[in-house]
Amino acid sequence: MNTPPHIHIGSPRDARLVAAWLLVGCVLVASTLILGGVTRLTGSGLSMVDWEPVGGAVPPFTVEAWEREFAAYQASPEYRLVNRGMSLAEFKRIFRFEYAHRLLGRVIGLVFIVPFAVFLIRRIIPRPLIPRLLLIFALGGAQGLLGWWMVQSGLVDVPRVSPYRLTAHLALAVLVYAITLWTALTLLRPRAGAAEFDSGSGRRLGIGSAVVLGLAALTMLSGGFVAGLDAGLVHNTFPRMGSDWIPPDLFAASPWWLNPFENRTTVQFDHRVLAYLLLAVVTALWWGCARHAPGAALKWAHAGFAAVWMQAVLGVATLLLFVPIPLAVLHQANALVLFTALLGLTFELRRC
Repeated sequence: MNTPPHIHIGSPRDARLVAAWLLVGCVLVASTLILGGVTRLTGSGLSMVDWEPVGGAVPPFTVEAWEREFAAYQASPEYRLVNRGMSLAEFKRIFRFEYAHRLLGRVIGLVFIVPFAVFLIRRIIPRPLIPRLLLIFALGGAQGLLGWWMVQSGLVDVPRVSPYRLTAHLALAVLVYAITLWTALTLLRPRAGAAEFDSGSGRRLGIGSAVVLGLAALTMLSGGFVAGLDAGLVHNTFPRMGSDWIPPDLFAASPWWLNPFENRTTVQFDHRVLAYLLLAVVTALWWGCARHAPGAALKWAHAGFAAVWMQAVLGVATLLLFVPIPLAVLHQANALVLFTALLGLTFELRRC
């Protein structure tokens, strides 16, 4: 996040108002991420086979409307190859998850654009902040397009969305969340007037925190490939993968460079290795902050330390129990909690 740690805005009250609006957006984006995970885990993501940005906001209410939606789904590969014989009642269940996910995306757009227009008219938003807010809005619109592009990949021949497109969809959502949260923090937490701790220690911790934040993001994207390939359903043992520390089919795909993206064993192995590394470096970062960081940064460090260990427990439990939906959703949600804590820590260390 190579952005200034503070954006000057008219008054403290205006700064808090704009920050509160952005934080509401963060909550909604986080909710969309979690609901997207539920949609995938329940097999609901391909239940809506059309993309209607405006008309699709109105759900089917009548028997005729539901039958039209069901008939469209019955023509899809997922129904023919996976869910043949599904009843209308069963279809309604998966449809509602996907509909809620898409509706929440529309709500986010409204929650952004309406207050943004009001703040512009009232001249609450300073000019230097406008380009960044427009960038957030543009990325949010791109997220909707990317989501439909992802869904389309599962409507052709194979009833499964592309793991590449799924991970790209996840990455863009995390980017929107990160920029929005960082911007809110710049409004709420201006730069300190003087260094609050030794500059050498602060610089090292700040660099370390940024690197760890990047590793957390990479681990989340690795989880996107795990989700896209259902790689959590192979080698459901711990700490070994089956009877081996390094499974023999780790490089079974050809060419070799496809293994980290398309070989389910390799994808799970990579996610495990990244998780081990993240657990170690977050713990080390927490230890360093406990010795040198000021109070606000230390609170974020404590939150990150708790979240990374909770994430490890949830990850192992999810794996051993063959990915039950409640545990898998908690694992995905806590990944965002960990990312938030590390982003907050990185911000606090930069502002000192």
